[in-house]
Amino acid sequence: MRKEFLEVGKVVGTHGVKGAMRLQPWSDDSAFLEKIKTVYLADKTPIKLVSAKAHGNITVITAEGIDSIEKAEALRNKVLMIKRNDADIGKDRYFIDEIISSQVFDADTGALLGILSDVSKTGANDVWHIKRNEKEYLIPAIESVVVSVDIDAEKVIIRPLGGIFDED
Repeated sequence: MRKEFLEVGKVVGTHGVKGAMRLQPWSDDSAFLEKIKTVYLADKTPIKLVSAKAHGNITVITAEGIDSIEKAEALRNKVLMIKRNDADIGKDRYFIDEIISSQVFDADTGALLGILSDVSKTGANDVWHIKRNEKEYLIPAIESVVVSVDIDAEKVIIRPLGGIFDED
């Protein structure tokens, strides 16, 4: 389901003494945040960004009014969000947050395989957690497996690798 606010990462620490923060980005391209002007806290309080710069596997951000290490430290462990309308992510792209709870169907049989309950980032590719009854199945989120994702219909169609959903 398309959401108005999307989580983009978590403040994991400070960077220097002038209020810069280290953000752990939750996207496949941390440079994406360089174009964002405003982020929001969970209570929807806006924070105007002055800069965002990819730095290894984190993004260093600075924000208006946060000009000391103490002010930056106060945001440690806070999750930051953006308005989806502020993001230029493309028609066929989505945030993980938007596909969680989607129904997952088999592309060949049409069978309901379960509900997408979580996504793990492994480096090479994401791994989707599909819950069915009391079992959890792990599938690689790769082009040969994921056929389509419809965030508005909350529906994912996959072509699972052989044996993953075979019942014991």
